[in-house]
Amino acid sequence: MFSWVSKDARRKKEPELFQTVAEGLRQLYAQKLLPLEEHYRFHEFHSPALEDADFDNKPMVLLVGQYSTGKTTFIRHLIEQDFPGMRIGPEPTTDSFIAVMHGPTEGVVPGNALVVDPRRPFRKLNAFGNAFLNRFMCAQLPNPVLDSISIIDTPGILSGEKQRISRGYDFAAVLEWFAERVDRIILLFDAHKLDISDEFSEVIKALKNHEDKIRVVLNKADQIETQQLMRVYGALMWSLGKIINTPEVVRVYIGSFWSHPLLIPDNRKLFEAEEQDLFKDIQSLPRNAALRKLNDLIKRARLAKVHAYIISSLKKEMPNVFGKESKKKELVNNLGEIYQKVEREHQISPGDFPSLRKMQELLQTQDFSKFQALKPKLLDTVDDMLANDIARLMVIVRQEESLMPAQVVKGGAFDGTMNGPFGHGYGEGAGEGIDDVEWVVGKDKPTYDEIFYTLSPVNGKITGANAKKEMVKSKLPNTVLGKIWKLADVDRDGLLDDEEFALANHLIKVKLEGHELPADLPPHLIPPSKRRHE
Repeated sequence: MFSWVSKDARRKKEPELFQTVAEGLRQLYAQKLLPLEEHYRFHEFHSPALEDADFDNKPMVLLVGQYSTGKTTFIRHLIEQDFPGMRIGPEPTTDSFIAVMHGPTEGVVPGNALVVDPRRPFRKLNAFGNAFLNRFMCAQLPNPVLDSISIIDTPGILSGEKQRISRGYDFAAVLEWFAERVDRIILLFDAHKLDISDEFSEVIKALKNHEDKIRVVLNKADQIETQQLMRVYGALMWSLGKIINTPEVVRVYIGSFWSHPLLIPDNRKLFEAEEQDLFKDIQSLPRNAALRKLNDLIKRARLAKVHAYIISSLKKEMPNVFGKESKKKELVNNLGEIYQKVEREHQISPGDFPSLRKMQELLQTQDFSKFQALKPKLLDTVDDMLANDIARLMVIVRQEESLMPAQVVKGGAFDGTMNGPFGHGYGEGAGEGIDDVEWVVGKDKPTYDEIFYTLSPVNGKITGANAKKEMVKSKLPNTVLGKIWKLADVDRDGLLDDEEFALANHLIKVKLEGHELPADLPPHLIPPSKRRHE
């Protein structure tokens, strides 16, 4: 019965079922988005088609910066191991794109072999030709850090038009290709060389639409005094503000990312905190990789839809027989008006449109007669994917995230600051006295006792009301003081004895010195009389 209902129509009504996020993204792209891209020649204008390896590959970190800013040294610092093809020096040394990836043995895979390997996400780079492929390689080595992430080292960016032309390939276009596929882009600056060259400015502009992936590192900051560092930081933010046209301030990490002694150790604590923050950001990448790929697919789908509207509008305006070439020139010159028309007719945000200048350049070489008219069915399929399938995938993303540990990247420099006395914040704040035999609060207890006995203790304890009168003198908010009370009232009787009162004052001091309060009271802070002696 109802044999006229096609299998495709029945299948369309049934929701797609996916086992993993990668499998779901792969299927959705191949079945729903790729047909739209091919129909309107999306790959000739924007980005090559995605392949299986793009959905399965590990998170990638792209390092970009002018020569001698410490990009290769930064990788060496992270993995704590030399890698094949590594060259470090004050002059422009790294002249190739090097993908540092995990492998069973140390070795180098040249670019031409790399782009034919279906297991690697680099196959579409063959479009940049031999001039680029001769400057591209994969350094593989067994390393615990590379178990979870891959790192892309890039040639140092030079200043002047001459160097840009002599590369033999479009450097900015290659970086843009990588930017679409990586999980994090780290721009490195040398504290002594803040000038942003023409090529670097062009590169940063090519990273437009990927601002959410960008992090900035001000490297070699141990080589200048604190006052100079403040000026350098301000100058860097001013320079970046002129190029990265966003109202949000980009995150800048200040430090010295190598294993040598600090030349000027005045800002050691700042550098340690900044390094820890950057490491946490990198360590979160595997956990957030599925969400990043989902986000990138949504961005790609939105761009593909806009592209389809633009191409079909140009097709609609073309004459059937005569005057095609002159009409083509007119349409290219007036492309801005086409953008506005598409924006009005389809209620599309201006931020979803591709660069007008770049689109005009690409259209110059296209045959408009081969463009396709609007095909609503293809667009409806993509809309259905965005409205329904993506929402179902989000559930799987959260499930996969919940099963992964918070810090997935291990080994190398990441292990050096995790445990032991050199862990970040060890022996500071609430951790002070962690290795002491005596109770750390004891040394200030006589001072706290003097205050305690002025608060009218009854049977050796003061009430919450009396404790509050003293604690509010710290001017800390009630939310913080409430947490301190909860930590200090160890026996949970609603009263504080002399040891608990001393503990409360110690925690107030910890907070006033700028440290965070612990979620639970550490064993070394428990008053001696409240400890369980086994």
